[in-house]
Amino acid sequence: MSYFNDKNSAEIVNARMGAETDPRLREIMTSLVTHLHAFAREVNLTQDEWDHAIGFLTRTGQMCSDERQEFILLSDVLGFSMLVDAINNRRPDGATENTVFGPFHVANAPIRTMGDNICLDGKGESCLFEGRVLNLDDNPIEGACLDVWADNADGFYDVQQPGIQPKWNNRGRFITGADGAYSFRGIKPVSYPIPDDGPVGKMLGHLGRHPYRPAHIHYLVTAPGYQKLVTHTFVGDDEYLESDAVFGVKRSLIAPYERTEGGDTVWHSRFDFVLAPV
Repeated sequence: MSYFNDKNSAEIVNARMGAETDPRLREIMTSLVTHLHAFAREVNLTQDEWDHAIGFLTRTGQMCSDERQEFILLSDVLGFSMLVDAINNRRPDGATENTVFGPFHVANAPIRTMGDNICLDGKGESCLFEGRVLNLDDNPIEGACLDVWADNADGFYDVQQPGIQPKWNNRGRFITGADGAYSFRGIKPVSYPIPDDGPVGKMLGHLGRHPYRPAHIHYLVTAPGYQKLVTHTFVGDDEYLESDAVFGVKRSLIAPYERTEGGDTVWHSRFDFVLAPV
């Protein structure tokens, strides 16, 4: 029988798992324990440091609510959300790339008519968003659903300001027809800080990092027979493109924004989404 010590700690802990443990759970927990124990030895972690970490995780959990998920923010700013997303969404060349989901999606947004205006508070510089949903052969996809959400001109999502912003402000779902085309009006997105009044924000400050995300609009694109696409399009001249707090920017997702002359909106942004088959 072996007893616990600082050299064989991971092996002793992992040996305690029962014989009937699910194989995938065994694989994950064995690796987690091994790396976690190796980390503590590598940095010679002190008791005070570990106590501080436990307090940090406790405060992170206490910040979570139906409207705010501080653990998602923590995963995001450590680049872990983007890593898991990249591992699970490898796609063929030509397909639109995924990026981080973020904490502000709300299910069952209203289904709107093509061309509708999703900006309900009247703020910001108006923008026409349009394009097509295509397959890898450049053919249009009928019946694709584009679930869209964005911040307002002040840099807040409606769920961050209940009672201030109208419900469903800068949100909506659009269903493509036979031509695969979509169009709607909203506002040119603005950059904004992730919520930084909690433990994650304080951590960023200690690391000398800013909390800002570059201006973007979110899309969740689904269609029968195709992989779900979770992505953004980014405003190309934003100052935070190369220092996104959650590492979500990909070059292929930087969209054109052109100022219009005499149109119904101040800006126009066109972007086609290409879905990969299941």
